[in-house]
Amino acid sequence: MKAVRVTIDPAVPDSLKVGRIDAARVDDTTEDEIAAQRAADKALALQDAGKFARRVRKRLGLSQAEFSERIDVPLETIRNWEQGKRCPTGAAKALLTVLDRAPEAALAALS
Repeated sequence: MKAVRVTIDPAVPDSLKVGRIDAARVDDTTEDEIAAQRAADKALALQDAGKFARRVRKRLGLSQAEFSERIDVPLETIRNWEQGKRCPTGAAKALLTVLDRAPEAALAALS
């Protein structure tokens, strides 16, 4: 792979790489469009967390009801995570991470 050094001087606009952003489009973006994009990003993040929770549960070979009982979390919470309505945070997120990386030890500790 070839390394290329580029010197950029903000005082000289010609030294800036052309095509990195569409300045006119950025300037024309409204606050409503920004808010809509934030909402879309948040929804995507919730879906990713839901996929992670579902993947951990399926790797353990448990149903939603069995999983909720084993980790002492309400069944509705598990469903909300997996459907992307809620996102596991704090201790729940840490528990899911431990269950993903060391499931036997985590389940043994929870028994």
